[in-house]
Amino acid sequence: MWKKKKDEGIKKEAEQDNEGRGGGLYRQSREEGKEGKEGGKGMDYVFKMVVIGDSAVGKSQLLSRFSKNEFSMESRATVGVEFQTKTILIDKKLVKAQIWDTAGQERYRSITSAYYRGALGAIIVYDITKLPSFEQVPRWLEDLRAYADPGIVVMLAGNKCDLHEMRSVPTEMGRELAEREGMLFLETSALDATNVEQAFLTVLEHIYRAVSRKSLVADEQPPLVLKSSLKGAKLELPESQQRYSCCSE
Repeated sequence: MWKKKKDEGIKKEAEQDNEGRGGGLYRQSREEGKEGKEGGKGMDYVFKMVVIGDSAVGKSQLLSRFSKNEFSMESRATVGVEFQTKTILIDKKLVKAQIWDTAGQERYRSITSAYYRGALGAIIVYDITKLPSFEQVPRWLEDLRAYADPGIVVMLAGNKCDLHEMRSVPTEMGRELAEREGMLFLETSALDATNVEQAFLTVLEHIYRAVSRKSLVADEQPPLVLKSSLKGAKLELPESQQRYSCCSE
């Protein structure tokens, strides 16, 4: 009885928070920090995501901004793999996102590849002020194709779009690469929160829509092993999602 009331309380809290934001498809509840004792119990869905890209492009800061609405000027390099969780409501369904932040250093690539397995969504991050980080995006895509499930939803995010005067990767370059490789695309700023929430929620919505269509199936194991059966099919974007957003230059 206590457990049921607790679950209902989480949903009620999320709905109340959404009303304060003016409604909409996404209904954010609480930031949950690290994995709790109950794991995915009481959730309608648990989706695993990974955030990948070169070192120092702002992956951890993006995750911190989305999960805790925090940004720190004193950032440290991720060692191996870390993760945060975020519980939201999509179409009145309680969804828990387990978001894994993977180290970008070369020496960790073989270690973190195992964490791609079971991921239903990924955000590949590059720094718009560092062309080499953008040039490495195809290599990160190769890792996803080698280790992740077919049909994984992928977002390409050009981070630090607040640094207009230091830009070395034009927005169009990012957009063209994303279109060519069948990825979603946004430019983001963890510093001022531009498009951060939209990036994560867009990926989660596409995962949810695919699951709702039964294009993805869940294994009867813990949430980390949800598996895809999309066989590499490209997800069609709703017309409203095909219009890309980025910082104004």
